[in-house]
Amino acid sequence: MARSISARQDRSGDGRVKAVLGPTNTGKTHLAIERLCAHSSGAIGFPLRLLAREVYDRVCAIKGADRVALITGEERIEPKHARWLLCTAEAMPTSADLAFVALDEAQLGADRERGHVFTDRLLHTRGREETMILGSATLEPMVRSLVPEAEIVGRPRFSTLSHAGARKLSRIPPRSAIVAFSAEQVYAIAEMLRRFRGGAAVVMGALSPETRNRQVSLYQSGEVDYLVATDAIGMGLNLDVQHVAFAGLSKFDGLRQRRLFPAEMAQIAGRAGRHQTDGTFGTLAGTGSHDAEFSAEEVYAIEEHRFAPLTRLFWREADPDCSTIARLIADLERLPDRPELAAAPEAIDLAVLKRLADEPAIASAANSPARVARLWDACRLPDFRQHGADTHARFVARLWDDLKDGQIPGDQVARAIAELDRPDGDIDTLQGRIAAIRSWSYIAQRPDWVLAREEMAARARAAEARLSDALHGRLTERFVNRRTSVLMKKLGPDAGLLPVKVEDDRILVDGEAIGVLAGFRFRVDPAARLADHKLLLAAAERHLPMLLAERASKLTGALVAGEAVDLVLSGSNLDWEGERIARLAPGKSLLAPGLLLDPALSALPLPARRELEQALAGWLEHALQPLDPLRKLEAASRDAAGGPELRALLIRLVEDGGMVPRAGSGVDALSAAQRQLLRRLKVQVGALDIFVPAMLRPAPLAAWRTLQAVRSRNLATPHPAMPPVLALAGKGAPPPGYRSLGKQALRLDMAEKLLHAAHGLRAARGGKPVVLDPALAISMGLATPAYAQLLRQAGFHPIMPHPLPPGAFGPLPPPRWRWRPVRREAPAVRPGAAPAHGAFAALAGLVA
Repeated sequence: MARSISARQDRSGDGRVKAVLGPTNTGKTHLAIERLCAHSSGAIGFPLRLLAREVYDRVCAIKGADRVALITGEERIEPKHARWLLCTAEAMPTSADLAFVALDEAQLGADRERGHVFTDRLLHTRGREETMILGSATLEPMVRSLVPEAEIVGRPRFSTLSHAGARKLSRIPPRSAIVAFSAEQVYAIAEMLRRFRGGAAVVMGALSPETRNRQVSLYQSGEVDYLVATDAIGMGLNLDVQHVAFAGLSKFDGLRQRRLFPAEMAQIAGRAGRHQTDGTFGTLAGTGSHDAEFSAEEVYAIEEHRFAPLTRLFWREADPDCSTIARLIADLERLPDRPELAAAPEAIDLAVLKRLADEPAIASAANSPARVARLWDACRLPDFRQHGADTHARFVARLWDDLKDGQIPGDQVARAIAELDRPDGDIDTLQGRIAAIRSWSYIAQRPDWVLAREEMAARARAAEARLSDALHGRLTERFVNRRTSVLMKKLGPDAGLLPVKVEDDRILVDGEAIGVLAGFRFRVDPAARLADHKLLLAAAERHLPMLLAERASKLTGALVAGEAVDLVLSGSNLDWEGERIARLAPGKSLLAPGLLLDPALSALPLPARRELEQALAGWLEHALQPLDPLRKLEAASRDAAGGPELRALLIRLVEDGGMVPRAGSGVDALSAAQRQLLRRLKVQVGALDIFVPAMLRPAPLAAWRTLQAVRSRNLATPHPAMPPVLALAGKGAPPPGYRSLGKQALRLDMAEKLLHAAHGLRAARGGKPVVLDPALAISMGLATPAYAQLLRQAGFHPIMPHPLPPGAFGPLPPPRWRWRPVRREAPAVRPGAAPAHGAFAALAGLVA
């Protein structure tokens, strides 16, 4: 003990020592930076690498990057002529001749894991001209006892901190930090904030400093209004926080689950209200935690900054005897001889050393003071992965195998870094890789551990940066809904002033997509929650008239110019870009439907609506041009000179799409002059049907189907190619333009062609029964049974051949067909008739 305190403490008289003590937000760190820059050289030791990095950037802006160094276990930036050093407490030089030295958060001397490091720096690290100890007011008794020459300066808090009670998560105000004490709880709260408030930044001790900085920037920039963090937030992060909400008041400290000490509560709560802005703290209601309420004593202590003073600091020999492993362990476990100091609990570096000392191969290899010192250096590698002493000891053992006889080859380090340098995976996977990379960063920073040290250190830093970028992206993707965040912050009385624009039919509010314009309808982004729909609609509704007017103008211009547009008749609807913009309604006549604009277009100015309506009416007239043959029939039906019989038939043809069955049509009552008029109107009178051949095409039938939809009649969809023969799936009505023949349907003009051929052959035989060759029907694709059914429908009846006489052999003659105006039953095959063969026989058998 005498060697570690007295031998290294006699430099304390070289310069004045000042202890600046007080609660959070007292400007202690800012004062230390000012004093550092006022001296010719100096160093500040911080508890966290990210704090050292933050202050390093500030001092570089003042002194220049070529004269400022950053020294941490994982990162070293040391210009040749650096005079001002920003370090972590473990990495700060203890024997350098510097004009100024400061130690931040010195009360961490009471920390079980790292306290001995801060105690050693408090006792022994001094500046040539000035030394500054920064910390909580609870440290004052320890400073008076251990550093009696120190001048103690108290600093009041710049702002007031007051208790706000318990609030539900939905009631937590913007610019708040919610503190939880497990990663699972942090993730759960951040997920809820993403749903309710657009997201949150996440800060945990397990994140890399780079990722933590990126997440803090996400919050500080105002992109999100909430920060969810573990107690890592309490250590010196300067944030624009107005309220701190505790999700719980207990944590696992490495040994047991315990309630936070009031000083720990104050350290975290003190993040609220920075500089001259007052802050509040409270708890998160509805968490189900039994200890999620502050006691009256705790509230008083936090608000008044009154805490029980520290009565001891943890100490461990900082310069142990490395002659043997046994003496090294004994020195590290030696008890201090002052009551203000307590032996530090077994830290992980000592636990790893003991485990390796039990390995015969390792113990025998550490056979000299230099090797023992090197083994101890290896054991002090931080457990960034937080896997515990056993797992960490195995990693250190492998490291020692490479270090005991020299340095680690550069290619080995490069391979290890390359294996980890993969930005794929989820949040936990990336955190694990970053922790492993930080171990290799620490290894590469050691001056005598790695060949090609600078190159390997640069590779490790680059890999950590890439992984940190990926982790930041995963966190943001999972816990930040940028769209909802933008709307929550900016919606209000000035919602009409938000920058709204359309890109590829997407509506963007302040750069965030909130939905799409489909036709003239605004569709909320389907990825949005149901609870967000009203919010998104409110953001867009004030701008919709202007946006819709622009779209209407473009559509009207394209229609007038005759350009191709995505307009489609779907039933009785007129669709544009898949959305209805108008519907057809009954008009003056069947072939002249009315056009009603969709209510979605009611937001358009009246002139724009009228222009669009006229343009759509012109387009509809062009789309219904295939119905011109029916329009001619409609015009002829109005001419009284045609006679009532013809006019009645024409009206039926118009109403039925240009095709009616002949039976019951009244065509046989027409005069020769009326029949001549039918022919001039290009109406074909067939044996079974009366039809307009021009209507037996896809376009006219599709247009006709649209007009039938206006009358609420659902017709079968016309076949797009209108082939001569169609297969029928069931017993329903055939598509328009076809006659049903059992399992097949035959187009009307093809049916008339077959029947005209049959009647022509019958007329050539003087009306006698004739043999009908089914070859023409088969060439059309019509099956023999369907052809037979067509003949039967037209009044043809088969006459079966007589059977062959006994003893005679050969095929039977084909059946003959006789036409009768009145349908009669077909004759049955006489008993004893020989079975017939061939197409003719099959045809007769099917219709017998």
